[in-house]
Amino acid sequence: MRTYLDCIPCFFEQALKAARLAGADENVQKRILDSLAAEVPDFPLSSSPPEMGRIVYRLVREITGEEDPFKRIKDEYNKMALNLYPDLKEKVAHSKDRLLAAIRLALAGNVIDFGADKPFDLEREIKDAFKRDFAVFDYQEFKEILEDTKQILYLADNAGEVVFDRILIQELNREVIYVVRDKPVINDALIEDAKFCGIDKIARVISNGSDAPGTILSLCSKEFLGLYETAELIISKGQGNFEGLAGEDNTPIFFLFKVKCPVIGNDIGCQIGDIILKYNRK
Repeated sequence: MRTYLDCIPCFFEQALKAARLAGADENVQKRILDSLAAEVPDFPLSSSPPEMGRIVYRLVREITGEEDPFKRIKDEYNKMALNLYPDLKEKVAHSKDRLLAAIRLALAGNVIDFGADKPFDLEREIKDAFKRDFAVFDYQEFKEILEDTKQILYLADNAGEVVFDRILIQELNREVIYVVRDKPVINDALIEDAKFCGIDKIARVISNGSDAPGTILSLCSKEFLGLYETAELIISKGQGNFEGLAGEDNTPIFFLFKVKCPVIGNDIGCQIGDIILKYNRK
């Protein structure tokens, strides 16, 4: 997905939020915004938003010296989600369609996003998970491809959300390779988050080799690219991965996310709050 002009103010809002979380004073915050302003003229709109997001959060790290401004928030939501895990499992166990129930809960977990400029209520999201209609619902295609799939490449999104992914992975009943970011960016999941939330007990966990808040193939490791290019089925979680991979048509990708941004909503013809299970058809 390309970058739109409406994305640019959002980059500055994200930079300011991250700078404040990093404990930067007003002068340092101004320096970060000035540095970002110097980058914007050279950033092509043909590039995807996560490519600029990578620059935003790298500037914050370099100027503040804080490697992971969202560390406290990630730890908080990892623990919160783990406390919810038994109840989430119970909800799936009592569902007529366990796989669909797990998908719905995975989407509920996608609300844990501190890059999007939208407040959220996780408990309400879980309560509403089974009531909400899908704006895009390629579930039949998903089941058909899953039937002939032995191994799944699962592209993670955020910390805390990892627990909700764990629920879905257990219902997939397939070998899963779970892919996280290589370095801290926003509240995106790292290997340490996946392990803390128990994903390593049920899946192989790797990083994609990149510090972008989305999957940018040109920035990913050879290990990841080898798995991506030969994947039977990819589950791409979250808006950042959608932004990076929308339009890629050489692999069966299912995008699974909640729309939290009007730009993405306009791009795919949906509204903020809509839930998406979208097959990136070849």
